[in-house]
Amino acid sequence: MTTELEVQVVPVAPFERDVSRIRKALLDHPSVTKELGGARARVLSLVPEPEARKSEEPQPSYRFTAQIYDYDEERVLAVSGDLRDADPRDPRELAVETFVAQPLPTAEEFAAAVAVVGEDSRYGDAIRSRQLTTFRPMPALVEYEDLDGRARRTLGVGLLRVDDDHVQVVAVLMSERRVLHDLDEHLPHGAARCEPTAPDDRCAATGTAGQVDVTVTQGGQTLWQLQVVRPAASSGTNGSGVELRHVRYRGRTVLYRAHVPILNVEYERSTAGGCGPTYRDWQNSEACFQADGQTVAPGFRVCPQPARTILDTGTDAGNFRGVAVYVLGQEVVLVSEMMAGWYRYVSQWRLHSNGTIRPRFGFAGVNNPCTCREHRHHVYWRFDFDVGGAAPNVVEEFNDPPLAVGGSNWHTKSWEIRRPRDPARNRRWRVRNTSGGQAYHLTPGADDGTQDAYGVGDLWALRYRSTELDDGQNFATDPQLTRARLDSLRTPAESLLNTDVVLWYAAHFTHDAAHSHGHVLGPDLTPENW
Repeated sequence: MTTELEVQVVPVAPFERDVSRIRKALLDHPSVTKELGGARARVLSLVPEPEARKSEEPQPSYRFTAQIYDYDEERVLAVSGDLRDADPRDPRELAVETFVAQPLPTAEEFAAAVAVVGEDSRYGDAIRSRQLTTFRPMPALVEYEDLDGRARRTLGVGLLRVDDDHVQVVAVLMSERRVLHDLDEHLPHGAARCEPTAPDDRCAATGTAGQVDVTVTQGGQTLWQLQVVRPAASSGTNGSGVELRHVRYRGRTVLYRAHVPILNVEYERSTAGGCGPTYRDWQNSEACFQADGQTVAPGFRVCPQPARTILDTGTDAGNFRGVAVYVLGQEVVLVSEMMAGWYRYVSQWRLHSNGTIRPRFGFAGVNNPCTCREHRHHVYWRFDFDVGGAAPNVVEEFNDPPLAVGGSNWHTKSWEIRRPRDPARNRRWRVRNTSGGQAYHLTPGADDGTQDAYGVGDLWALRYRSTELDDGQNFATDPQLTRARLDSLRTPAESLLNTDVVLWYAAHFTHDAAHSHGHVLGPDLTPENW
């Protein structure tokens, strides 16, 4: 009889209470007030950052980056430093840079935009009488510029008419607190009957910081050790879902970091109807789902039964946001639900007692006129493999039939490279430690699709660089900007032999009427000689 898995979850620094306290006080820090000079401003994000240099063991990091929006000058202040230096009661200088950008809106800023719409004569009465309900739409940010080319901070607010499910998106100019009615015809609007549920974001907030150490044992033997970061605190330009760090199986390192830093949506221009034509989505906005159990840290809940996301219930509601942890047979499951406008995404990792890791990403949506239109999702995992250590690792590819007649099924990739999936050859990859012989295979999922012109590629094998957590692109709708720019990280003359390697793996999914209740993609990672 197989012994049950046991899971221990322990919160680690930096803690939500400290991050929240600094976030609330940041506008009063002398380094910030000096730069703002009394301008109207709002903290849009403050995220703890791991140390840039790799370490064998997880180390607490107090580094942070924050974004503050200056509504008077229409600019962003990028603030960075040490959380312990950011208290205005005992201030030390913080690094402050300014740049022109449009970071994603927070829940607080979106609520301010909703208040503006509620004061507008066209919509206020209907909102107060609940004939109209508001929700976070796509686009979250509306492109709007002055005649001189200055970008103005303009948020989209979704309106759902209760009696007939008609949806429209209106634009709110935040600096002037007014609705821009002249943009209405350029924003998505229409009947919204293709998805099964109305948007619902009413469960309690659980903060924006948080990470835990997870240990999985069976019969007294330690199987898995890893650090888990919730989506709200995940790394990268747009977040990266449930993020794993320092993953070990049976005492040996497997992954230094694993996450989803790039997520795109693609519409056909001819049928977009005000949607897209493309979106660079974000993976750090947590949505409500059903998870019953014990809260062990802000945004982390251990459940005796499986948590249920929109993919399980068909409803956009629940009692928790963050990461749920539970045991299902011989697997430990880590799952979170996220929102990006009217899209709902499920970020999931499944860790089996035999060493298999199953990364999974699910797609769903709520009532709106855009998910009725056929569109294609592209999800890009980043697997920073440290098989038996950061080095010496190599990347090998399997083909059946072999690429050369009479040749071997396996061959080594000596240089940084992009590769197509090629299901006709049963193609898969592995990262192998050339010293100890241990390896981890990456086998594509049966439904993971293949690249198109916009999806760019299926797999990239790259050398590790601490600055390459993503391609650096913020939220955008232009296909030239949103397309994954992973080829820009590739140097064809860069050797991959006996070094520290990273695999980027992409899956591609067409979301249409046949998949109105969602779909799940992802590869399997399996050990060899462990």
